[in-house]
Amino acid sequence: MSFLRRRSATPAGPDFDVLAMDPGDWPGNLGAGLLPAPDGSCQGVFLRYDLFGGRGPAMIIGNLPEGSPAREVAEGEIPFEVAQLLLALENDEEITVVGVEDMPVMQGDNLMIVRRLKLSESRISCVQFDRSDNVLVTIAAWDRPITDDLYALLKPLPAELFQQG
Repeated sequence: MSFLRRRSATPAGPDFDVLAMDPGDWPGNLGAGLLPAPDGSCQGVFLRYDLFGGRGPAMIIGNLPEGSPAREVAEGEIPFEVAQLLLALENDEEITVVGVEDMPVMQGDNLMIVRRLKLSESRISCVQFDRSDNVLVTIAAWDRPITDDLYALLKPLPAELFQQG
């Protein structure tokens, strides 16, 4: 997957391509967050897609590079993106991962192995997959299933979206 390569130049934002849905393709509000390390490097990017007009997010897509502390979760604990979704929804329920299923999914001409996480809160859908540049992509959605059609909408976002102004 050529678009999943690491950039050679160092932008002011993350030093990896962010795979997500284009903000122009989304009818609601979009917010982005960077996870900075103490040395100023980027330890991840997450995008919050709010379809509900300010009443809470419909989806959070995270991109966490290898070595990001946000990737380190104990068995049964929810991913960082699910925690961010719950925080944005002001939901403080105790939620755990109760099962994982690996599924093959085609994205264009490429085969991906997608991990579908089953959570104790059935209104949350969550999937994860590793990119060819070892960036973990996690998609967490509230009250809507994640279907194979979503993977066709994922594309690298331009680096300018993450430049510090």
